[in-house]
Amino acid sequence: TVYIEPAEVVELNNEILGLEYEEKREIVRILVSVADMIRPYLNEMISSAAWLGQIDFISARARLGNRLGSVRPSLTGTPHLNWNGAIHPLLFLSFQRSPGRTVVPLNMKLDEKERILVISGPNAGGKSVCLKTVGLLQYMLQCGLTIPVSEGSAAGLFNNLFIDIGDEQSIDNDLSTYSSHLMGMKFFLRNAGPDTLVLIDEFGAGTEPVIGGAIAEAILSELNRRGVYGVITTHYTNLKHFASDTPGVVNGAMAFDNHLMQPLFKLTIGGPGSSFAFEIAGRIGLPEQVLKEATDKAGRENIVYDKIIRDIARDRRYWEKKRESVRRYEKRLEKLEEEYEEGLRSIKAKSREILSAAKNEAEEILSGSNRIIENAIREIRESEADRERTREARKRIEEFRQELLKRGEDQPGQHEAAGTPLKRRTRSKKMADAGGKNPPADFQVTAGTYVRMVESDSTGLVEEVRDNVATVSFGNVTIRLPIEKLFPSTKADYDREHRRSRKPVLDWEKTATGSAFRPQLDLRGMKAEEALLKVQEFLDQAWVISYPTVRILHGKGYGILRQQIRQYLSTLGYIRSFRDAPADQGGAGITVVELDI
Repeated sequence: TVYIEPAEVVELNNEILGLEYEEKREIVRILVSVADMIRPYLNEMISSAAWLGQIDFISARARLGNRLGSVRPSLTGTPHLNWNGAIHPLLFLSFQRSPGRTVVPLNMKLDEKERILVISGPNAGGKSVCLKTVGLLQYMLQCGLTIPVSEGSAAGLFNNLFIDIGDEQSIDNDLSTYSSHLMGMKFFLRNAGPDTLVLIDEFGAGTEPVIGGAIAEAILSELNRRGVYGVITTHYTNLKHFASDTPGVVNGAMAFDNHLMQPLFKLTIGGPGSSFAFEIAGRIGLPEQVLKEATDKAGRENIVYDKIIRDIARDRRYWEKKRESVRRYEKRLEKLEEEYEEGLRSIKAKSREILSAAKNEAEEILSGSNRIIENAIREIRESEADRERTREARKRIEEFRQELLKRGEDQPGQHEAAGTPLKRRTRSKKMADAGGKNPPADFQVTAGTYVRMVESDSTGLVEEVRDNVATVSFGNVTIRLPIEKLFPSTKADYDREHRRSRKPVLDWEKTATGSAFRPQLDLRGMKAEEALLKVQEFLDQAWVISYPTVRILHGKGYGILRQQIRQYLSTLGYIRSFRDAPADQGGAGITVVELDI
């Protein structure tokens, strides 16, 4: 292929090429000029760059710590570990992208009495993750980072962190898998001391089990003699026996549910774990004859030992659940006891109020009855037992007795709220002050007069009087009443009642909130704690603006987020009901909530 440049574009191409060269020369000139300008400040700029790098590093550590929910454990001068609720950071970040999955926290303790932890248990049960969690968190701590553990955790610092994880075989160096492990053990034995943390995964694996187990036991004995701290994972039975019989070394096990045949990823310290090899093989589907032959070859003693370990682990897990159940019941009983005590104190206080009110009412009745009787006796004496005056005195006493009987009917029982009889007595007193059932003789009803109806506390304003009938306004209600049914009242009473019945003023803040409110909340991809906070804020807004029906979008997934949201909804008193959305509108992935508005 031959290309011949047209003569018409030669000059144009030469011009473009010249401009490109000119641009490069201009860039170089600008850079030289800027370099000459800042060269006197070179030392200050290098110092500032280092300072900014340090600040950026501190900021990055803080942001990572906030994302992981990390804390700074208590630090001491002696090497040790005492972690509560430790989680693997990378596993935690990975599970954040998978809704419904959570990391099982790890409790780890290594001190002077139990320096080396030997972890055993089933394959895929979390032994290696447990070991890597220890190594990563300790390294993060010694690099100045906060670590994801619970409050109350403590740790010391180690001068050496020795790790043997994975396969270091090398064709170039003529190293097999086991040889590479032995090279690591050689280095550990040469350099380990009391300030060393050793982490070994699958200790003794890679060679003939009997020989490999014996060598591993000898190495473990030497590390223990040197006061080394460490976490070791293994399947070897002889190492489990060694940890049980040797001071300074302790067994640990990864829990396994032998009914569901699945690991629980929970570390328990104090006893060895079983590999559950026969159970897992049976679940996978190996022929029963093969398993029986394997049992005979393994030896009855080994099978019985493994079964005893499984039974111990099962019983321990059972009693741990019982202990947790008892603890929850105790907390519930303590809460109920506090509620009952508070209720009893409230009842006693209410009883004192009722007794005091009853006492005051009895004194009032006794005082009134004594006054009426004394007046009747005085009138009878003054009239020298005049028959008509005596009859009138007896009539007043009978009327007072009937009033007391009527008051008893109006107040059935003395165990009402203390405010009710006091309110009725106040009304009776106002009526008595007004002259009983008839208004005062000198009381004139005219337009603009404030009045009260018979047997009522409501105060109204007279708007018009015509033919002994008054038109009275009671706030938003206007009625016509005979003037003999009206008693005098005051403007203060009218204003107080008018304020109480006044219509509410439009709340512009509430109106603005309602206009911006969206009746559907999307929680997909959120953790349970964050989602519940969003739900609480969302429902509060709906309640404030009186929005009757809202939708919560949580997705289907494993149903864990849906279950926790609905458990929370069942605790709210202003929720009328909640249900799945219709199948064509999201089904079980959306919860429709009805508010009791």
